Amino acid sequence: MRLIKPQYKSMTDESLMMSISKGDKRAFDEVYARYSGPLLGYFMRLLWKDREKAEDFVHDLFAKIIRKPESFDVKRNFKTWLYSVANNMCKNEYKKQDVRKNTSSGLDSYYNLSDANSNVLFEVQDMQFRNEFEQRLVDLDEKHSEVFKLRHIEGLSIREISEVIDINEGTVKSRLFYATKYLAKSLKDFNPIDNR
Repeated sequence: MRLIKPQYKSMTDESLMMSISKGDKRAFDEVYARYSGPLLGYFMRLLWKDREKAEDFVHDLFAKIIRKPESFDVKRNFKTWLYSVANNMCKNEYKKQDVRKNTSSGLDSYYNLSDANSNVLFEVQDMQFRNEFEQRLVDLDEKHSEVFKLRHIEGLSIREISEVIDINEGTVKSRLFYATKYLAKSLKDFNPIDNR
């Protein structure tokens, strides 16, 4: 009787990690397919848009998963564990480089110039907004910008952020509120409602 191979695409991250710990290479390939792209973007944003360094960090993180899959506790949420590890890798790099305040958020990796027929004025205003937004995000202190980026750039939930940076959910909400209020106030010149 031939065994039916598990449908890797429909498996949860946690189930895939259990399979990886048993040596299942296809389970690892699925985890890699799910997270290598988002992690590359995450590292690019947090590591000064240095693609080579970001790629190295993605490689190192997945190498850790291959070498020590048991370091993941299957009772935890895999995504929050993965981002916790990634977050710690970045913090260690910041300590090594000691230049955290000079980084940019990397938001322009999301921005693509449109074709020649697009509205030039809109593009210029959009570019000015992005540049100002990135600068304001850099001006925020680390604890507030970190929470803002994890929530609005990486798309993590309040609970996931709480687990990633090991603070309670109320503190996450407070920091997020402060960061949002600061950014809204700093960027009010770009709000068409306030400028009427």
